[in-house]
Amino acid sequence: MWRRLIYHPEINYALRQTLVLCTPVAIGLVLGYLKYGLLFSLVPACCNIAGLDTPHKRFFKRLIIGGSLFAGCSLAVQLLLAHTVPLPLILTGLALILGVTAEISSLHARLLPASLIAAIFTLSLAGNMPVWEPLLIYALGTLWYGLFNWFWFWMWREQPLRESLSLLYRQLADYCEAKYSLLTQHTDPEKALPPLLSRQQKAVDLITQCYQQMHMLAANQNHEYKRLLRAFQIGLDLQEHISVSLHQPAEVQKLVERSHAEAVIRWNAQTIAARLREMADDILYHRFPQRFNMDKQIGALEKIARQHPDNPVGQFCAWHFSRIARLLRLQRPLYPRNLMADNERRLPLFAALKSYLSLKSPALRSAARISVMLSIASLMGAALHLPKPYWILMTVLLVTQNGYGATRVRIFHRAAGTLAGLVIAAGTLHFHVPEGYTLASMLVITLASYLIIRKSYGWATVGFTVTAVYTIQLLTLNGEHFILARFVDTVIGCLIAFGGMVWLWPQWQSGLLRKNAQQALEADQEAIRLILSNDPQAPTLAYQRMRVNQAHNALFNSLNQAMQEPGFNSHYLADMKLWVTHSQFIVEHINAMTTLAREHNMLTEDLAERYLQSCEIALQRCQQRLEYDEPGGSGDANIMESPEALSHGPLSTVEQHLQRILGHLNSMHTISSVAWRQRPHHGSWLKRRA
Repeated sequence: MWRRLIYHPEINYALRQTLVLCTPVAIGLVLGYLKYGLLFSLVPACCNIAGLDTPHKRFFKRLIIGGSLFAGCSLAVQLLLAHTVPLPLILTGLALILGVTAEISSLHARLLPASLIAAIFTLSLAGNMPVWEPLLIYALGTLWYGLFNWFWFWMWREQPLRESLSLLYRQLADYCEAKYSLLTQHTDPEKALPPLLSRQQKAVDLITQCYQQMHMLAANQNHEYKRLLRAFQIGLDLQEHISVSLHQPAEVQKLVERSHAEAVIRWNAQTIAARLREMADDILYHRFPQRFNMDKQIGALEKIARQHPDNPVGQFCAWHFSRIARLLRLQRPLYPRNLMADNERRLPLFAALKSYLSLKSPALRSAARISVMLSIASLMGAALHLPKPYWILMTVLLVTQNGYGATRVRIFHRAAGTLAGLVIAAGTLHFHVPEGYTLASMLVITLASYLIIRKSYGWATVGFTVTAVYTIQLLTLNGEHFILARFVDTVIGCLIAFGGMVWLWPQWQSGLLRKNAQQALEADQEAIRLILSNDPQAPTLAYQRMRVNQAHNALFNSLNQAMQEPGFNSHYLADMKLWVTHSQFIVEHINAMTTLAREHNMLTEDLAERYLQSCEIALQRCQQRLEYDEPGGSGDANIMESPEALSHGPLSTVEQHLQRILGHLNSMHTISSVAWRQRPHHGSWLKRRA
C-alpha cells in the first residue's frame, strides 16, 4: 500500500509541488516573516513554467540560466519603470529578446513565458520594496526549487522514466485490446480506424517522450537505467508487432464465419493486454515480474491456422501473437538498438540567433505575437486605470498555448475555474478564519489541486484561484476588493489571448498539412529503400521505422488540430482524413515488413529492385501532387507499373504488403488531386470575418 501510494505518478507529483511551494511559507511563518515566505512561494510557479523540474544531465546549468533570466527580467522591469519607459515597450522588448530561446530547443522555449511571468510578478513588487529584494527572492527561490527537486529525484531515481514507460505499456495494452476486440467491425475503416489511430498516436507519442527523457538523462551512460532501457526496447518490439496489419477484411470475415477465430483472437489479445497492464504496474511500483506463458492461447490460434491453410489471417495472427508471447515470457528485446539515435534538436546560441532573425522563423512570429498581446493587455490596463495590470498580463501568458485548439480549451478552463474559485473565496472570506487554519486549508487545497491538474486543469484552477485570493488577503488584508476586479481581468486576458491566436500571425495546422504529408512520404520512402536493400540492418531499420511512425503522428496531430480550427473547408478536411487513413495503412505495412526484413524473409534481388522502382514512382507521384495543384502534367499520368505485372504465381507475405502499399499510394494520389485544389485559404476567412 505504501509503495503504491508513494510511487503513484499523480501523488508523487502533487507531494513534490506542494512541498516545494509550502515549505518556504511554513519557514516564514515560524520565523515571523510570513510575507516573505508567501512571496518566496511565487518563484516555483516561474520554475514550473520554465520546466526547471525536468530531470536533465545539465540540470544545474539550466537552473542557473533560468534563475539569471528571472532576476535579469525583474531588474530590467524595475529600472526601466523608474526611468518612465512605457510598460508595453518594456514587455515587447523582453519578449522579442527572449524569443530566441525557442530556436535553441523546445525545452529552452519554455524560458520565454516563465521569464515574462517573473517580470509580471515584479510589477506588483516594484515600489513596495528595494530594487535588490525581488532579485534576491528570484535567485534564492530558484536555488531552493532546484535543490529540492534534485533531492527529490535523487530519492526517487528513475521515477520519471518509469512513469513514461508504465504509461506506454498501459497504452499498448489498450491498443491491442481495442484492435482485436471486434474483428467483424473492421470492414468499415471509417468507423473502425479513428479510435485505433488515436490509440496508436498516443503510443508513439509516449515512445518519443521516452526517447527524449533517455537523451536528457544520458541513460545509456548510467548503469542504473539498464533494466529500464531493456523494458523500453521490449516496448518498441511490442509496438512493432501490435501495430502491424494484414488489412484483408474479406479474409477476416471468411475466417470468422468458418471458425471460432474471433473468440480465440480476442482471447489472445485480452491475455496480452492483461499482462501488459501488469507489467506497467511492475515498472511503476518497482516490482519484479511474475512468470508468464500463454501456450494454450497460442496453441488454439495455431490450430485454427492449420485448419485453414488457405486463409492468411490465422497464420498472420499466430505468428505475431507468438512473437509477442515470447517477448512477454523472456523479458528480453529481440535485438539491440541504438537508443540515443533520436537526439533532441539543439542549436548553439549564435546559430539559433541567425535562424531567429529570419522573417520565416516560427519562434520570431510566436515572440511577436506574445509581445503584441502583452502590449494590448498593458494598454487595456491603462484604459481601465490599472497602474499595474499584472493579472491581465499573467492570464494572457497562462492561457496561450501552441495551437488554436489547445488555447481555446485552456481559455475555457481558465475562465470557468477562475470564476468558480472567486465565488468560493468570496463566500469563505466572510467567516474571518484564523491565520493558522487559513494556511492549513491552503495547504490542503494546493495538494488537491496538484493531484488533479494533469487530468483536469479547470478544476485545479478553482483551487489555485482560492489560494491566490487568500495569499492576497494575508499580504494586504484586502482580498474581498480583489475578487471582482480579478475576474474582469481574467476575462479580458482570455479575450486578448484568443484574438491573438486567431489574428496575429496564426500558425494554422491546416496550413501545415502539406508539409507534414511530404515529410511522412519521405520517411516512408526511406524505410522502403532500407527494407528492400541488399543487406537490411536491424538497428537501422528499427530507427527508420520509428521515424515513419513519428512522421505520420505529426501529420495525424496536424489533422486533428485542423479539424478544430474555424472557417475551413470541411470537404477538404474530410478528404485529408481519408488521405491520412491510407497513410496509416502504409505505416502498418512498413511495421510488418520491418519485422520480416529482420527475419531475412525477403525477395530476390531482381524482384526487390522492381518493387522498389514501382514504390519510388508511386511515392514521387504523390509528392508531385502535393506540390502542384493544377490538373494535367506529369503528376496526373499513371506511370506506375501495374502491380500484377511484377510477379507471377502466389505472392509471398512481403509482396502482399508491397502490393497493398502501392494500392494505398494510388488512392492517396487520387484523393490529393481533389483535396489540394479545394484546400482553404485562411486570409479569405479572415476577410469574411472582418
